[in-house]
Amino acid sequence: MKNISVIGSGTMGNGIVHVFAQHGFQVTMIDINPAALEKALATIGKNLDRQVTKALITEEVKAQTLANIATSTDLKTGVENAEFVIEAATENVEAKLNIFKQLDEFTKPGVILASNTSSISITKLGAATKRPEHVIGMHFMNPVPMMKLVEVIAGFKTTNEVTKTTVDLCKTLGKIPVAVYDYPGFVANRILMPMINEAIYTLYEDVAGVEAIDTVMKLGMAHPMGPLQLADFIGLDVCLAILNVLYEGFGNQKYAPCPLLVKMVTAGQLGVKTKMGFYDYTGESKELNTAPNFKKLGA
Repeated sequence: MKNISVIGSGTMGNGIVHVFAQHGFQVTMIDINPAALEKALATIGKNLDRQVTKALITEEVKAQTLANIATSTDLKTGVENAEFVIEAATENVEAKLNIFKQLDEFTKPGVILASNTSSISITKLGAATKRPEHVIGMHFMNPVPMMKLVEVIAGFKTTNEVTKTTVDLCKTLGKIPVAVYDYPGFVANRILMPMINEAIYTLYEDVAGVEAIDTVMKLGMAHPMGPLQLADFIGLDVCLAILNVLYEGFGNQKYAPCPLLVKMVTAGQLGVKTKMGFYDYTGESKELNTAPNFKKLGA
């Protein structure tokens, strides 16, 4: 297996492309937006430069990694020679279902179709195809080049052989795969998102401020990053989407998103990607969000 196709060139997509290309795979990165592909290639180049500076790789490895990457704005041509496909598009169930229907039509029989989804049902994605036994979850952690964990999620009809192939592929990339079953949030986000949501509730109910909450979790629980800063890093819209999947999937009130989170997403304050969330990222370093409308949102 040498030819990999990755759908999506955002943060997760370009990170997945980076890792596969660095390990000798021929990778086609697919996105309908040519500008997004150019930006993704530039990001991969900068991340490779950082690895060179830290003496983690050589200039030769960097050059070969970039040479292993092709791009395409057409899904059909981008996957026609693929031996393994990873979807890393936006965390939207309808968008993903549409992609999987097309992948089922455009790829060769037997090709494994993986999704980098952080919460959406693999069984549901598989049901959109005629090969549900070949559909699997491959949830990389962000940033992909640095983080070792990959959640490998077997859908209801995913075969043991497909799971083993995916686990072995992760090991080839130097990752540590953990096989889990397909339930809302899987393992990582079923545990992480309620913690982040509770941190937002703690702020919303005026128990403590942003810095205080993050400091308690960093110094008291040895977390490398506080939950509110982590939420900004993940994207508040992504956190909300995952919490909605948990809430709808389990029907349990404990997963209901905090009203403050809902309002911040509605207001377009999504964290690092919009330069405003629980912190303000408009300057050279992060600061507390002191904008008047932040207080109006209930913080």
